[in-house]
Amino acid sequence: MNLRESGLLRQLFLVVLLGASKIDAQERAAQAPPRDPDIVYPVSKSPASDRIAEHRFWDKENRWLFAGAGATRTLDYFSTLNMRRRGRQEILLPNDVVDNHAAFGVIEAAGTGASIGASYLFHRYGHHKLERWTSFVHIGLTTTGAVRNYCLKTAHPKTTP
Repeated sequence: MNLRESGLLRQLFLVVLLGASKIDAQERAAQAPPRDPDIVYPVSKSPASDRIAEHRFWDKENRWLFAGAGATRTLDYFSTLNMRRRGRQEILLPNDVVDNHAAFGVIEAAGTGASIGASYLFHRYGHHKLERWTSFVHIGLTTTGAVRNYCLKTAHPKTTP
């Protein structure tokens, strides 16, 4: 897979996440009881009920989730370098990028930043479950990739007699 194909996969993943949030919002609207247009309903806005449903973005759970995303990205960084030292080829990025340790470190940090940014967008628009699930999915996928890197056998070059 080259860089362009992995970009397409990322865009597809984002489209699926946004589609799921749209469906969730439609389901919540459909579950609301029908209202009689002739009756005037009182509007009571309680600040306490708003605080229960909403939370601060940098609350304790998000800080732990973001730290976990950063830790798994670090694990992925070292597992990929270990894999390259053992003669294996990287499948998501060009080997030249991975072999440039500074550039690869920036890419891993940018991945963590993108995860936090996506979580913030979900938080900003009221999708608090998706806000948390973004980090859960990121941690799960990155950990799976790092474990896979460590599980690969060392590539031994073929020698001619």
